[in-house]
Amino acid sequence: MVNDTTPAPSVPAPSPAQRVLVVEDLEDTRASLQELLQMSLGLEVDTAEDGAAGLALLRTKPYSLVITDLRMPKVGGMKLIEAIQGEKIPVTIIVTTGHGNVKDAVEAMRMGVYDFMTKPPDPQHLQLIVQRALRERTLRDEVAALRRELGDRHAFQNVLSRSPKMYDMFELIGNIAETSSTVLIRGETGSGKEQVARAIHQASTAIRPGEFVAVNCGALNENLLESELFGHEKGSYTGADRKRIGRFELAHKGTLFLDEIGDVPMSMQIKLLRVLQERRFERVGGTEPIEVDVRVVAATHQDMEKLVKDGKFREDLYYRLNVVRIDLPPLRERVEDIPVLVSHFCEKFARINQKAPTVSPEAMAMLTKCAWPGNVRQLENAIERACVTARDGVIRTKDLPPEVGRKAEGGKNPFQVDLTRKLPDQLAELVAAFEERYIRRALKRSRGHVGKCAKITGLSRRSITDKIAQYKIDKAQFKGGE
Repeated sequence: MVNDTTPAPSVPAPSPAQRVLVVEDLEDTRASLQELLQMSLGLEVDTAEDGAAGLALLRTKPYSLVITDLRMPKVGGMKLIEAIQGEKIPVTIIVTTGHGNVKDAVEAMRMGVYDFMTKPPDPQHLQLIVQRALRERTLRDEVAALRRELGDRHAFQNVLSRSPKMYDMFELIGNIAETSSTVLIRGETGSGKEQVARAIHQASTAIRPGEFVAVNCGALNENLLESELFGHEKGSYTGADRKRIGRFELAHKGTLFLDEIGDVPMSMQIKLLRVLQERRFERVGGTEPIEVDVRVVAATHQDMEKLVKDGKFREDLYYRLNVVRIDLPPLRERVEDIPVLVSHFCEKFARINQKAPTVSPEAMAMLTKCAWPGNVRQLENAIERACVTARDGVIRTKDLPPEVGRKAEGGKNPFQVDLTRKLPDQLAELVAAFEERYIRRALKRSRGHVGKCAKITGLSRRSITDKIAQYKIDKAQFKGGE
């Protein structure tokens, strides 16, 4: 589980704390870009007259975004990009070119540049691109900061979270690490109960160096479950042609994880209770008692109190299991974990020898608004699918499963009002998202033909071409027809 809880966050807008560096050899252009970004977006903007001066500033101050010309005397934009990548400076790059030569800009895009614009850039287009770039930069920086913060928390390996609820759970795990107390984890299907059990095991390795052994109690009938847990002697039943070591023995000095404990038959519950009380058992068909030192961690998505009340689960076994109880919150109650989980899954499912894909702000907004009834498991499956279908290393809304969009758009008003952000910022974001969907629909109808798309939209061919570049749309995907 890689996983928190405030109201569902909208995609972050550019913050006044974010700093932009404009690298441009023409003084008038440099000054006008600086004034435009400062006045329209409220950003801190520094300037440099060439790549060497820009690199010197990047080495001394943190910047979120660099806007650089490609062709400059002394040190040009391409050299600056190479230096930024070589030194692994965490900054997003937008390039401008005033010579109508798209070849250099395309090469820069291949080097990892976020976007490019021809000079002089349209002010509204520039503002939109800068806003989008800074929103993506914010998401990347937050994930990187979180990873640094959690990098040394080995006791919770594979469990990432920003949620206060989860932090409380981590503290509880730390408190029980040096004990043998039985633990009951309750949480919805797919919320990561086994990962929490593994975290408990990891936290306890100093005193419990044994193995972590898992059993899904709901997947086995009574006879198979008994043999799995306790093992059997050779000849104890038909087909038992050799002795089998059970899971309790395999987990000696370690942790036994009993998933879906609520599905254990009543007759097996009596045997489990005895093992928990006496710490000993016999194999099926055996008479010699076997003593074990095992921490039992059980998990369920069911209401155990109701099972006890309905006579489907033994009350004494329930209290024996429920010594320490951990309630794992569903993903919808720890929404701030979604960007972290998404980043983790993007890396996990990245194509071989390729960088992990990034997620567009619109796609991230859709992900954070989804209810996720299948919890972390559903999110993981969604990102795995998106990593397969994403083009140009960017996951967009079209790459997400249809059910994610339906959950995000549910209700009469699909737009979330965020009073912590200025109205023009939110309007620009909504307009951009709608415009991209409209252009994609028109390209699909016209089978990728720019001229026909222009007629459908009422825009010029030049505008369509600019917007295809702006939204990084691959026309080839529409040439197969509707």
